[in-house]
Amino acid sequence: MSGSNKVNYGDDSPIAAFATTPGNSALTMIRCSGKGAFDLLSSIFTPSVKDMPGNTVIHGWILADNKKIDEIVLSVFRSPKSYTGEDSFDICCHGGYSAGKAVMTVLKNAGFRDALPGEFTFRAFMNGKLDLTKSESIMELVSAKTETSLRHAVSRLCGSLQNEINEIKNLLVQVLSSAEIYLDYSEDEISAEFDAEASDEIAGRLPSRDIALAALDRLKKLSASWQLERIYQEGVTLVIAGRPNAGKSSLFNSFLKEDRSIVTEVPGTTRDWIEAFVSIKGVPVRLIDTAGLRDTSDSVEQIGVERSRQMLQEADIILYLIDGVQGLTNEDKKFIEQEKSNIKNDSNDRCLFVWNKADITAAPDGFINVSAKTGAGIEELYTSITSIISKQAGQLHDELSTAALGTIRQKNLVDAAYSALEEAISLADKEDPLDLIAPLLRDAVNSLGEITGEVSTADILEEMFSRFCVGK
Repeated sequence: MSGSNKVNYGDDSPIAAFATTPGNSALTMIRCSGKGAFDLLSSIFTPSVKDMPGNTVIHGWILADNKKIDEIVLSVFRSPKSYTGEDSFDICCHGGYSAGKAVMTVLKNAGFRDALPGEFTFRAFMNGKLDLTKSESIMELVSAKTETSLRHAVSRLCGSLQNEINEIKNLLVQVLSSAEIYLDYSEDEISAEFDAEASDEIAGRLPSRDIALAALDRLKKLSASWQLERIYQEGVTLVIAGRPNAGKSSLFNSFLKEDRSIVTEVPGTTRDWIEAFVSIKGVPVRLIDTAGLRDTSDSVEQIGVERSRQMLQEADIILYLIDGVQGLTNEDKKFIEQEKSNIKNDSNDRCLFVWNKADITAAPDGFINVSAKTGAGIEELYTSITSIISKQAGQLHDELSTAALGTIRQKNLVDAAYSALEEAISLADKEDPLDLIAPLLRDAVNSLGEITGEVSTADILEEMFSRFCVGK
C-alpha cells in the first residue's frame, strides 16, 4: 500500500491473520486482536460472546448474511490478560484451503484488516506484555532447527537474557549515579558530605570502579555467547568430499538414516551436490553430498566437480573420504597436503580425514575409521565433528547455565555498551575529568536499554518486527 492508505505499526485497529498455514490439515487457526474486536465479531458469530469472560472457549458458527459459513471453536481473551494485552480471540475452524479463507473473508468484510508481519508481538511489546528480548525469542522459537536451539529460545522467552541485561544495567546506573553526584556538587561540598575515601575519587578517577569492572566482565561474556548461539540457530555447513565411489553418498544416507542419495558401484553417479539438514549433538548441520573430485572428460560431470570445489570453499567442516579398499591415491595425497597447508596458514582446522569401508579394511593413523555401509564408527565421527565446532565457537552445551544472546542486534548493542564502558574506565585510569566519562556511561546504559526496549524509536521497532512472520 502507498500514500494515505498505508498501514503502520502502532495503531489499535482490529487485525486478523492466519496463525497456521491453510492447507491439507485437520484444523486452521486464525488470530484476531484489537479495539472493538468483539463488537465486530458479534455480527458474524453465533452464539453471542458479549458477556463471555476471558480465558474461555465456546463452540459456534461463523455467519455471512445470516448463512452458516463454518463451524468453529472460539477462544476468548479479554484485555489485559491476552497475548497482545488487547481484547483478542482465536478461531479454530476446519482445515483445508477453502474453509480458512472463507472465514478470513468474513472477518475482513466485518472490519478486520490484515495484520502486518509480527504485529501481534509488536502490540504485546507496546502493551508491556513482553520486552524486546522475549519478543525476539518468539521468532527464534518458531525457526528453531533442533531441540537444543528450541530450549535456548525458551530460556530467553522465560527472561534469562532480560534479567542479565537488567542486572548489568543496574550496575552501570550505580556507577553513573556516583559520577553524576560528583559532577553536581563542588569538591568542598562532597568532602563535607562524604568520607575521605569517597572524596579522593573526585580527581578524575571513576567512582565505584570495581562495580564498573564487574559489569565490563559480564558484558564480555555475554558478547562471546553469540558465537555459540549463532551456530545453534543457523547451524554449520558440512561438505562430504572425496574421489568418485569413495562412499560419500552412502555416508550421506547414513547421516540421514534414509536413502536420499543414489548409491551405485559406478563412479561418478553423483553429478551435482545434494543437501539436507540434520542434527548432530543438538547442532543444526547443513549436510552436503558432492560429486567425486577427479579429472574427467565428461562435460556434465565437469560441471558437478566444479560445483563441488565451490562448496568446499563455503564449508565450515569438510569430511574427506578415502576409499579404504583402494587406499590413498595421488589425488588424495594432494588434497590432504593442501588442507594441511591451509591449516598452517590460517589455523582453521576444518577438515576430517575419514577412512571408509572399515568393515573391509582398517584405517592407518591419522584417519577416522568408519563404515558408511554398516554404520560402524559413525558415533566417533559425530564426536570429532562436534569437537571441531567447539574449537570454532566455544564449548558446546545442551542447557544454558548462563544468559546468552539470541540475535545479532543484541550482539551489536552489547558490544556498543562494552566499548563505551571500556573507554570510560580507560579515561578514568588516566585521571581525565568526570564530565568526559559520564556521557560514555550514559551511552552504555542506553545501549542496554535498547536491547530490552526501554530505549527505542518507531523506525527501529518497525524494522525489527517486520522480519517476523504474519500471525506472530
